[in-house]
This record gives sequence, C-alpha cells and structure tokens, in this order.
Amino acid sequence: MKLTVIGQWGGYPKAGEASTGYLLQHNGYNLLIDCGSGVLSHLQHHVEATDLDAILVSHYHPDHVADIGVLQHALLIQYFLGKNKGTLPVYAHREDQRGFETITYKDLMKAHEYKEDSSLSVGPFTVTFVKTRHPVPCYGMRIEADGKVLFYTADSAFSGEFVSFGQDADVLLCECNFYGEMDASNAGHMTSLDAGHLAQESNARKLILTHLPHFGELDQLVTEASTLYKGEVLLAKKDMVVEI
Repeated sequence: MKLTVIGQWGGYPKAGEASTGYLLQHNGYNLLIDCGSGVLSHLQHHVEATDLDAILVSHYHPDHVADIGVLQHALLIQYFLGKNKGTLPVYAHREDQRGFETITYKDLMKAHEYKEDSSLSVGPFTVTFVKTRHPVPCYGMRIEADGKVLFYTADSAFSGEFVSFGQDADVLLCECNFYGEMDASNAGHMTSLDAGHLAQESNARKLILTHLPHFGELDQLVTEASTLYKGEVLLAKKDMVVEI
C-alpha cells in the first residue's frame, strides 16, 4: 500500500494547502480517504479526479467533506468531455441523513452506507470501522491489504477501544489537534500524548500525526508523542508518501 498525504490540517487549510484528505493506492486502485477543503486541487498533483476508484468518508464536518461538491462538478465536466469512467462509489455512514444524501449526484457519484459492525471490500482493501468520540457521529477505519494495516483514527478524543481495534497496525494515522498538556477531550480530539500512548499500547509500527493545530511549534508534537512511543513519529505533510 502507498499512502499519500493530500491534506493534513484540522479545521481549515493553511494557505496553499488542504484540510483532511489521504490517497491510498494498491494494485492500481485509488482510494481517497476524506475529501476536505482544498483536497481536489492538491489531489491532481497525484491522480486526476476521474482516476479515483472509491472514497471513504469518516464524517460530515467541512474539513473532511468540503470538496465532495467540488469533486462532483469535476466529474460532471469530465463527463461532458467524454473522460468520465462511471459512477464513483462513496462509502459513508447514514447517522447524518442530510450529509449522506448530499453525496449522491446524478449518475456520477453514489453514496453507500457502512455501519460500525460492517466490513467492506473496496477494491483490494478490507475496511472495518470503529465509532469515535467526537461531537458528531464519526468513524475511524482499519484498512488492510496483503497483510499490511493502516489505522486511521479520523477525529476523536482518546478511546481505549482504539487499542484493540488498531492492534499491530503498520501505520497509525492519528489525529493530533492539541499539544500534550492541553485538554482535548471536550473538543473531541487528541493530544500528542494521547497519540503517543495509543501508538505504544497498540504496538503500531509507525505513528503519523495529522489533523494538525494552527498554533504552536508543530515539532513539539513529535517530541511529546515520543516520550510515550518508542517507534518512529512523523508529522503529516502535504505530498508526504509512505510505503506500507
């Protein structure tokens, strides 16, 4: 599996960058995980909109879905140019019915429901879900292919359930919207110390901190997470590529 960071900012994108979006590729299959503000613009440095095979959506906050509508328009334009290759499936939960209904668009994009206890086969990937601790319904994802595992926490305060759900992941893509000594739980987010603790307890092979804050010195997040986790800790950055 090849993971490419398209956007890594929480809330809103910094100038010239994007909020949450990740491209996961394996055996020629292109899976986009979340589609926040600015994602489509930066995605095109790696693949065209019409090259996407599927999308996974964790929840409906704008920093995770703002570019869904933009992507719909891109697919429509490419359809008129004769370059669209069919209906793009988007896998999302239905606990926000209005959000779910905005995904389906003409014959170009169609929403498919997943549930917490479901397991999806999406191209070469097997995906299972865990409900997170966030102000709105949101799901983390364990994505597996050919014996390799990516655990994406999506947005959440720390949850003990993550330890077993993400056990032995090759990459833990963990939200980290707050610094170590801050209280992130009421906001439904994690700190650097939460991320380090989760990585250590779940025996992750590598920790990537993402959904980053817009304040402070970001390298401090790595330093703090490393006090609890003894493996490799990376800050997510635009266009970062990680082979899993």
